[in-house]
Amino acid sequence: MKAMVLLSGGLDSTTCLAKAVNEYGAENVIALSILYGQKHKKEIEASDNVAKYYKTEHITLDLTEIFKFSDCSLLSSSDEEIPTESYGDQLKKTNGKPVSTYVPFRNGLFLSSAAALALSKGCSEIYYGAHADDSAGNAYPDCSPAFAEAMNEAVYQGSGFQLKLVTPFVGLTKAEVVKAGTELNVPYELTWSCYNGGDKPCHICGTCRDREEAFRKNNLTDPLLLKEDL
Repeated sequence: MKAMVLLSGGLDSTTCLAKAVNEYGAENVIALSILYGQKHKKEIEASDNVAKYYKTEHITLDLTEIFKFSDCSLLSSSDEEIPTESYGDQLKKTNGKPVSTYVPFRNGLFLSSAAALALSKGCSEIYYGAHADDSAGNAYPDCSPAFAEAMNEAVYQGSGFQLKLVTPFVGLTKAEVVKAGTELNVPYELTWSCYNGGDKPCHICGTCRDREEAFRKNNLTDPLLLKEDL
């Protein structure tokens, strides 16, 4: 069996890659990274470093054109500033709508593209690192268990029963993802989660806050913070 892993270069997707490599061996795993008009390329650089670390095949796909009409604050096409609040504080202002860093149906497009590529490359599974904290409060609805289940059924049916989604963290918190990754010796120092593309994490965007808190809950320090002190 072969597996394709959606690899953003962040903490969750890198842990997914580690699980897939541990399960199938690096020679049977393909990492897929996607450009979607991000305001920086740090994620792609991180994903390349991670794929090289695990010695997996690495494919990069550009879907920027599809998202160029979105005003999502995460995209280079938007003039909106990336929020400096936690997701919880942001959700207090959205009236049940997703946060401003939600890219419209991004994961749906990613998974559909991955399905086409995975079938062409002889894969039977797609690993996708959605976790419970991202879907909480409808912050990122395309990370929810319901979404993952629906996409899995669509991919399975649409592939002629050849391909399935694997979402090992969809019911776990980010802290639990870090715990699982630590047990797999994931090189978190190679990953990048921050929505800003500086030389070091900003520590104030929603994903920085979530990441650093996840390490604290495991009585660990984020390796990227340790690198800042060098």
